[in-house]
Amino acid sequence: MTLPTDPEIDPWNRLRRFTPARIGLARAGAAVTTAELLAFQLAHAQARDAVHAPFDAAKVTADLAARRYGVVSLASAASDRDAYLMSPHLGRKLEDASRWRLAELACDFACDLVLVVADGLSAVAVQRHAVPLIDALAARLGKEIKIGTVAVVERGRVAIGDEIGAALNARLALVLIGERPGLSSPDSLGAYLTWAPKTGRTDAERNCISNIRPQGLGYEDAAAKLAYLIAEALRRELTGVMLKDETGPAVLAP
Repeated sequence: MTLPTDPEIDPWNRLRRFTPARIGLARAGAAVTTAELLAFQLAHAQARDAVHAPFDAAKVTADLAARRYGVVSLASAASDRDAYLMSPHLGRKLEDASRWRLAELACDFACDLVLVVADGLSAVAVQRHAVPLIDALAARLGKEIKIGTVAVVERGRVAIGDEIGAALNARLALVLIGERPGLSSPDSLGAYLTWAPKTGRTDAERNCISNIRPQGLGYEDAAAKLAYLIAEALRRELTGVMLKDETGPAVLAP
């Protein structure tokens, strides 16, 4: 069926306002229209660019330091972006120099929460959304929950937060990381929360909130969910499949 191209009579326009997904694509014969094809190619190029875009770790570090967080700059064992993409296991552990740097920061007392900011598969997402999300989360946590050193990691994956959290003697590790870009979301930020972080933790032992960005789950809503999960994790001493997000819409910002 060929759909009408006039926006005034296209019945799909009302639904398109509620989703960035490709629904009701206009067709010309057996193919999509030129406009739809070009839009797809643009989205595909943006997703590829997000995967390969360099991470401005110095800018993120400076923004966090300006907010008076203790910040440490680290890197994974992946020597460059190609190694990171081709060998995922290298992104899950620290390089030796970063491990030694963390050892100098280790302390005997435990902090409640260590924040790990890693580029992941979309540095664009981290540079746009990580600091605003931390601002919103810090405002909700208040002073009752002690946030330790913030680690900014180049070429890191989710599991690298386990090693960092253990080294800094943290009760919880929260990893903010760029998610794999989709064709409608090249800048989606993910948040992964792990109780008692240590090397060897599995994904079943984490809680994840994804698609954090203004066009998805907004900063305030994501911060509300994270604050709930952090408080419950500290109270119940667990995360993962045994800890559910029970905030519901009433807890979220209007």
